[in-house]
Amino acid sequence: MTGTEPNARRVLRPPAEYRLAASVRPLTFSPNDPCARIVDGALWWATRTPAGPATLTLRPASGELVAEGYGPGAEWVVERADAISGLRDDLTGFAELAATHPVVDRLARQHRGMRMPASGLVFPRLLRAVYSQKVTGKEAYRAYSATVRHFREPAPGPMPLLLPPEPAAIAAAPYWVFHPFGVEQRRAETLRRAAAVADRLERSTDAAEATRRLTAVAGIGPWTAAEVVRVAYGDPDAVSVGDFHVPNTVAWALAGEPRADDARMLALLEPFRGHRGRVCVLLEAVGIHAPKYGPRMPIRSFARY
Repeated sequence: MTGTEPNARRVLRPPAEYRLAASVRPLTFSPNDPCARIVDGALWWATRTPAGPATLTLRPASGELVAEGYGPGAEWVVERADAISGLRDDLTGFAELAATHPVVDRLARQHRGMRMPASGLVFPRLLRAVYSQKVTGKEAYRAYSATVRHFREPAPGPMPLLLPPEPAAIAAAPYWVFHPFGVEQRRAETLRRAAAVADRLERSTDAAEATRRLTAVAGIGPWTAAEVVRVAYGDPDAVSVGDFHVPNTVAWALAGEPRADDARMLALLEPFRGHRGRVCVLLEAVGIHAPKYGPRMPIRSFARY
């Protein structure tokens, strides 16, 4: 942790209906995320940038949004503050598409202040996405948090946050380092392979190129790529194909069907092409869930195996 005075500052003027917490929540993994949290209505977000480590704070103030950056990467995060806060999110055409379905129309109106952030950074989101592959949210967060704390590096600024691990450190660590975190060899090796090509992934010019490069890494499929580009690039059309819950949620919300596969989900989302991921985000934001049948997925600990 460095000084308490910001190294860069910028004032943004969001639309009147803008809601910061709802917009930037995808940048946090939980209320206790070691790299990001929302405190007193302000976002504190620690990351690694091409210019070096940085912490960005976004704070609403009298109808404005004050962005302040700390550390060597302060100017980088402050210059991108409008994207990170979701203010570059392009809603063109969505209202017309939403109006074709009463549920989506209602949610779009109720949550018109929620925007999709674009962090501009692939690997920090990829770490979270790989750890979320085919496990419960609690398992994923436990592994993510343990990994960040294992490679502990304090973030700049007055908030006691940690930086996401350096990709080179992840790539150099043998897979068994991740075992005590509850991460089996398959996910550990996927993460290590991705970390080894992190520089190339970060040089992707858009979501489509990033998806191609991500899915070229063994162990990364369409689900993981969509989870990454939806936040790294603010891609409003990224759908997490292969998710355990999303097809059922979409089918229940849009057609009253309690169960669906990926094909049915995509068919129901097709009228919203260009904003299909945005529809999924809205459904998640209001906590719509299909009826649950059978036992829940158990929480396991690979560290005991």
